[in-house]
Amino acid sequence: MLPGVRTAALGAGEVPGTPYSVRVLQEGYSEAQPNGCVRADSSVTLVQGPLTVLVDTGGPWGRERLPALLAAQGLRPADVTHVVCTHGHSDHAGNVNLFPGADLLVGFDLSRGAGLYLPHGLARGQPYALDAGRLEVLPTPGHTGAHVSVAVRGTALGTVVVAGDLFEREGDEEAWRELSEDPARQEASRRRVLALADVIVPGHGPPFRVFREWGSGDAPPGGGTPGDEPEGDKGPGGSP
Repeated sequence: MLPGVRTAALGAGEVPGTPYSVRVLQEGYSEAQPNGCVRADSSVTLVQGPLTVLVDTGGPWGRERLPALLAAQGLRPADVTHVVCTHGHSDHAGNVNLFPGADLLVGFDLSRGAGLYLPHGLARGQPYALDAGRLEVLPTPGHTGAHVSVAVRGTALGTVVVAGDLFEREGDEEAWRELSEDPARQEASRRRVLALADVIVPGHGPPFRVFREWGSGDAPPGGGTPGDEPEGDKGPGGSP
């Protein structure tokens, strides 16, 4: 972890808030097997308020489980207005076909309805607002080139960032590097999110708190804000 930053387990799967609350429907995991394989599935997180947003859908082996998790919250798949998959790996985007009526963002690809792809600036380092000032998608490349995270502002604990595999789990330290397409970019993305988040929901572990201990007038380590990526370093988003 960065100097001046410490973390601690949240110890709960829900962060209340107005207008948006955050609930982890499925806690992600990643378990090494004796034969060298890894058994894993992603966290699945529900953000509820004026919009109903599902962040990551788990693997396709959870096709029957996911509607049951939503039903436990009094929701049907049709009630979900937006689905954000932090990246395109199968354990994070395996059930998008359960939500044909939702706006769908997979990495930097944003679509609505029957294959209508919408413009945005994520590939140019610009956040994409779902609900301006309260709920936005941040470009957080590194684990994959088109990785995103979702920032939920104004909860009871401050800003919650649902971070996909930007963070594998609390205390992942160097382990995340082994799975990263671009460790340097991912490290920069991690620094920016640690400067912003009060709670992080990682891709394969329970949520955790973030405490920044630098002075109120100090700049965060690494500087910048989430989404500060060089202009033109990737192709235009919003296309298949």
